[in-house]
Amino acid sequence: QVQLVESGGGLVQAGGSLRLSCAVSGRTFSSYTMGWFRQAPGKERDFVAAISRNGGSTYYADSVKGRFTISRDNAKNTVYLQMNSLKPEDTAVYYCAAKMSVGSYYYTDNYDSWGQGTQVTVSS
Repeated sequence: QVQLVESGGGLVQAGGSLRLSCAVSGRTFSSYTMGWFRQAPGKERDFVAAISRNGGSTYYADSVKGRFTISRDNAKNTVYLQMNSLKPEDTAVYYCAAKMSVGSYYYTDNYDSWGQGTQVTVSS
């Protein structure tokens, strides 16, 4: 397994932007599909975005499509989530996760390792 550490969360006004980073330990980063999930208070942890091992394929939840961009730098063992045009409903704790299995990127159960999360708060 690998260890994941998110950073970049904070408080931003609606319409603003934030970039989240997730630094991953270990030499096998390029073997993992990486995902971002979020969890609002009292709600389940939901899929936000995922990126394939070589970065060639990306996937997004409908709610963030066109506003968020996931990317990765395999040389730096880091995955990013650029969030633009933020809305109050984007407020949540954001988690990055690593998946080596062949299961769907959409489901939390298919991910092997998780970060501790970073809070994103969007004010109206």
